[in-house]
Amino acid sequence: MSIYEASPSPWPGRMLGVLRIVAGLVFISAGTMKLFGFPPSPMPNMPPIPVLSQLWIGGVLETVGGTAIVLGLFTRPVAFVLAGEMAVAYFQFHFPLSIFPTTNNGVPAVLYAFLFLYFTVAGAGPWSIDALLARSGRGGNARLTDASSSPQAA
Repeated sequence: MSIYEASPSPWPGRMLGVLRIVAGLVFISAGTMKLFGFPPSPMPNMPPIPVLSQLWIGGVLETVGGTAIVLGLFTRPVAFVLAGEMAVAYFQFHFPLSIFPTTNNGVPAVLYAFLFLYFTVAGAGPWSIDALLARSGRGGNARLTDASSSPQAA
């Protein structure tokens, strides 16, 4: 195997699944922190977030959307919505403080936005409910398109 060639199947699809599951689990914790105070916020004495406020809606999107990402359920549309949420969060809360994500504490928002855009294009991978639905809906022998599919021409 060359360092310049794509990894052989099935590894790209498996690693897509691992990346999706880990990202979703960490993203859920951002939502549960907002909604339920767990894990505890790094900001001491954070007041409860009012229902239907922008932060509360973000917490719901992060908890419910993160769960869908972990399960690989409706991954592409959910990831698209979550990428938009992270873009809004970055430009509304972080960007006004500085242009640099490293100085405005916006690194997680930027990384999640682009990670979710990647999931929008790549899909959930073979370890997902989406893959199960695709196989069962097409007679069980459907070819799944994910990151491990045919190599792209450069």
